[in-house]
Amino acid sequence: MSKTLVDECRGVLHVYSDGSILRAANPAFNVPVHDDGTVLWKDVVFDSAHDLKLRLYKPANSTKGSNLPVFYYLHGGGFCIGSRAWPNCQNYCFKLSSQLQVIVVAPDYRLAPENRLPCAFEDGFTAVKWLQQQALSSESETDSWLNDVADFSRVFISGDSAGGTMAHELAVRLGFGSTELEPVRVRGYVLLAPFFGGTVRSKSEAEGPKDAFLNLELIDRFWRLSIPIGEDTDHPFVNPFGPVSKSFEEIDLDPILVVVGEKDLLKDRAKEYANRLKDLGKNIEYVEFEGQQHGFFTIDPNSEPSKELMLVIKQFIEKY
Repeated sequence: MSKTLVDECRGVLHVYSDGSILRAANPAFNVPVHDDGTVLWKDVVFDSAHDLKLRLYKPANSTKGSNLPVFYYLHGGGFCIGSRAWPNCQNYCFKLSSQLQVIVVAPDYRLAPENRLPCAFEDGFTAVKWLQQQALSSESETDSWLNDVADFSRVFISGDSAGGTMAHELAVRLGFGSTELEPVRVRGYVLLAPFFGGTVRSKSEAEGPKDAFLNLELIDRFWRLSIPIGEDTDHPFVNPFGPVSKSFEEIDLDPILVVVGEKDLLKDRAKEYANRLKDLGKNIEYVEFEGQQHGFFTIDPNSEPSKELMLVIKQFIEKY
């Protein structure tokens, strides 16, 4: 019996009727990498059990004792596609490192449907625990490339789309002050167009443009492939304020910045998330970019809204 294609995501992930999966190494879009030498980078294995790597970036002009903040960037892709090594991810990390003057840590994580949630969340946590190991390592074991310039007491965790959902999960798991990571201290979280869902359509999902970069059909497909088998999109992994999600009332959270584009189908969910946490007294900032779609900052990092976003993130870092 010949196998047929059951699911396909952006020309990268192909799922077949016999359960086999084919992945392309590179994205379907061809973007050149803009490496002008102002930012240095290297890859490090952070989880040998799952052969997971992260990519480190630092400004080339940083010197020993620079005490640069550490900024995690968790890539997007609906938990199904994406990589630290994709050109769009790498180009954005170059910009983050040079314009924010930070060390960027961009980890990979296991992808669905081979590894359904919560695998990605566990890998995000492992990537942050890796930083703690670096901070605690003795001078003979330390990685001077990182340790000479990093301020481990000023860490920010950001994520784009699915990565934003991972950042939310880490904020809840680590709680205020991130005491289990000492001497690493997370100061705040930046959720860039977080990927939340639910069984009841939001207004922006139902009425958003059909030709959106992240359209409704693709949103549904990503969730179908990534949530635990037998669950729906009111699962707490997907819908933080769903009927079976835990209450955030008793959870102390570090400051969270939520960013979304006005034309993003996920806008209403991000806005509701920010408003509900704010109503509970949490330290939440919400910024909406007029006329922008999902992922506008990586699609065109040189656009005016993308430059404005960089200033918003910079102010957030300087504040905390």
